[in-house]
Amino acid sequence: MLEATVDTAAPAPTPALRALAWCLHLLIIGLLVLAAARAVVDSRPHAATTVAVAVVCAGVSAAGPLVARIRRSRPAAAWWLAVVGACWLGLLVLSADGVWVAFPLYFLQLHLLPRRAGLTAVAATALIAISAFAAHTGSVSVAMVIGPALGAAVAVAVVWGYQALYRESEQRRRLIEELTATRADLAAAQHTAGVLAERERLAREIHDTLTQGLSSIQLLLRAAERALPGTPGNAARHVDQARQATVDSLTEARRFVAALTPPALDSNTLAGALERLCATTSARHRLTARFRLTGDPAPLPTAHEVALLRIAQSALSNTVRHAGATTADVTLGYLGDHVVLDVVDDGTGFDPGRVPEPDPDRGGFGLPAMRARMHALGGALTIESAPGQGTALAARLPLNPAGDTEREGRP
Repeated sequence: MLEATVDTAAPAPTPALRALAWCLHLLIIGLLVLAAARAVVDSRPHAATTVAVAVVCAGVSAAGPLVARIRRSRPAAAWWLAVVGACWLGLLVLSADGVWVAFPLYFLQLHLLPRRAGLTAVAATALIAISAFAAHTGSVSVAMVIGPALGAAVAVAVVWGYQALYRESEQRRRLIEELTATRADLAAAQHTAGVLAERERLAREIHDTLTQGLSSIQLLLRAAERALPGTPGNAARHVDQARQATVDSLTEARRFVAALTPPALDSNTLAGALERLCATTSARHRLTARFRLTGDPAPLPTAHEVALLRIAQSALSNTVRHAGATTADVTLGYLGDHVVLDVVDDGTGFDPGRVPEPDPDRGGFGLPAMRARMHALGGALTIESAPGQGTALAARLPLNPAGDTEREGRP
């Protein structure tokens, strides 16, 4: 019965609380049986009436945990508690032994009534128990007062202490649930962020490898078409270069899908990869690309090397496709605590302030991809250009000490 109709501060049903409730009801019945048995054994006056009242009180007490309406309805539980109290008062009038039933009644009152009403009921029950016992014995002593009063104090301390512990446990349970939910939300957010980051990585790699490779193949095939039928040797050379560009693009695609280092950096330094890139660009297109290294080379994280190589690839591809340039100078410089990649061409140039927005049909993803790479590594990208004056691109990255942890995984 304790686990049912309680105030909002009281504990909700738990197996331990249900066990305590049954123990309390059994204690009431046991005390009633004791009072009835002593009335019969001692041949006290009104023994039969005492037994009858004790039986009725036991029956009413047992109805609490058995009747569903009493368990679920606060008003029904209050009426049930009032009937139990009335039966107890009747027993108390007939026998002084009924005073011991006051102790389990304290717990019922504290559990089934709001805090203030329960405290008032406990005080009244203790006062009635003391008065009834004094009336039966014909005297009042300190021990007679301390017994019921101390029992009431113990009941209040136990019940309120248990309720305080329960509230604290509930707060912790809710906190754990909130933390679990937050952890799940964080995991979902991290997963989403990881998916977006991987999508962005693949988009950059596709742009800097497959897109640039396909553009180069297209230019080479157009050159082969123009060479036919007059100069089949030149056409064959352009087709062979297009085939090699296809092989290179396919290798790049396989590598970045597997998140490996670009083939150009396999068993090669960044400077060597850039020099090879310039040589390949010069051989395939009408552009003289020259490479220069300045400063003392320092070890770079793989992510830095990949980013600088991709930016050089994208910049030269833009020069070939859009600038109409005849020369392009690629410079890798180690300047104190920074490494700088410069790509300068003598092409037609453009207005950096009027760059069109990226479009799936017209392209325009190169510059945003370069800036994204630099931003991810804590670097900066600057572009200087004007119509008719060529273009100068500078990618600047901080140098990390040798052995420092890479801030980004391989592409």
